[in-house]
Amino acid sequence: MSRHRYFKGSGDGRRPRGSDPLVDARPSYDAIVVGSGLAGLTAANVLAKLGRKVAVLEQHYNFGGLATWFKRRGGHVFDVSLHGFPVGMIKTCRRHWSDEIASRIVRLDGVRFDNPQFGFDTTFTREDFTDKLVSVFGQSRSNVDAFFEHLRALNHYDDARETTAEVFERFFPGRNDVHRLLLEPIAYANGSTLEDPAVAYAIVFSNFMSKGVYTFSGGTDRLILAMKRALLANGVELFNHVQVDRIVIEDGRARGVEAHGRFVGARAVLSNANLKRTILEMCGREHFAPEFAAGVEAVRLNNSSCQVYFGIREGERVPWITDLLFTSTRERFDSPALCDLHGQSRTFSFYYPKTRPGSERYTIVSSTNANWSDWASLDRPAYEREKQRLIDDTTDQLERYVPNIRAIAGHVEAATPRTFEFYTRHAQGASFGTKWEGLRFSLDLPNQIEGLFHAGSVGIIMSGWLGAANYGVITANKIDLFLQAGAHVATSARSGE
Repeated sequence: MSRHRYFKGSGDGRRPRGSDPLVDARPSYDAIVVGSGLAGLTAANVLAKLGRKVAVLEQHYNFGGLATWFKRRGGHVFDVSLHGFPVGMIKTCRRHWSDEIASRIVRLDGVRFDNPQFGFDTTFTREDFTDKLVSVFGQSRSNVDAFFEHLRALNHYDDARETTAEVFERFFPGRNDVHRLLLEPIAYANGSTLEDPAVAYAIVFSNFMSKGVYTFSGGTDRLILAMKRALLANGVELFNHVQVDRIVIEDGRARGVEAHGRFVGARAVLSNANLKRTILEMCGREHFAPEFAAGVEAVRLNNSSCQVYFGIREGERVPWITDLLFTSTRERFDSPALCDLHGQSRTFSFYYPKTRPGSERYTIVSSTNANWSDWASLDRPAYEREKQRLIDDTTDQLERYVPNIRAIAGHVEAATPRTFEFYTRHAQGASFGTKWEGLRFSLDLPNQIEGLFHAGSVGIIMSGWLGAANYGVITANKIDLFLQAGAHVATSARSGE
């Protein structure tokens, strides 16, 4: 590949600032994927391996959606989002990506809880949780086993009226401390609350309880770069800095997209953007049945997040504490309080050199759930004050575990719901898409508009790295069947059948 063509934009996602990001795009594709979260990237890879011509259009300069990273002066590299997912990610990546990627998915060495109600290290498996519920919380083994079996029996086809709170109360009545153990880590993983359907909680919790929490060795940058290499090798054309203005719908069918003043055609369009933004803004409610559009408008967005990033100076080190620390100073568990503006609960992800083999650097990332409404209306001075307060409060909490953190941190900065909205274009900076009711509309989209599909963080069970990637696989197979059916119709028409 020549240097000139490389920098003019050859479908590899790199181009000079100010140039046309779609200069090398074809007039049309079998499928266009709008957005490059793990659902979009995985769907694109599956379709390409099936022989489809695919383009991925990403508005940011990085690919990966919230599975991304950023760099700062001083050699600091920060991973965005919590670095933990279930063991099922290995199978998904081996089957739909590569052995190279799957082989770098490793189990975390440590997960710790520390709050006024309890504190201990755990392997985050069913066996260890059962032991803790019996030995620490005084529950009978038969009751704990019944609880786990009840969760395993639930699936997303079941009635979703029973809430997580109702299941917890049935098996562990009045045990606020047990409820905290069971829900708090999942709330950080996908935004679950006690009032959400028990089936949504059960699927995610059971996935983690299989074999614990895993991460990608090498950092998110290495993961996404490996995915990008695989996509390019399979013929996917990648375009960043592309803001899709409109998904073009004519006569009840998706025809392509409009972006940067031009039309790019496609036989199918897959949106990896926020569900509500996809339907109500990029498509327009006028293209949908009134009751469908009204239902989408009523879908609740999930919460957003705040993160604080600590980059440790070169040559300094952080002693082993754990990989993932769920910590709180709140006396009792309160599900809505996890999103409080001045919250007392947070998760610390510790990135040691083992997380990025070949590097001797350390980073620490704090994650808290957050409400968009607390941040959206702040004027600039108030917003900056709240960001600094977030940094100061988080540093105070981290100091309990790393007493010299202020001396060894070479770079500290914060991200808020407004940060996530700006960089991802997710409505209200929603970190986990929509609540449970959004899944029905996401799945039903191709029945409303021919050739239009959606995949991403939606319905809670399709949130997080594993859920998003698997949803991409499911949707890619649906798109391929749709394209096959269209090809058959076209062939039949030409032959006069």
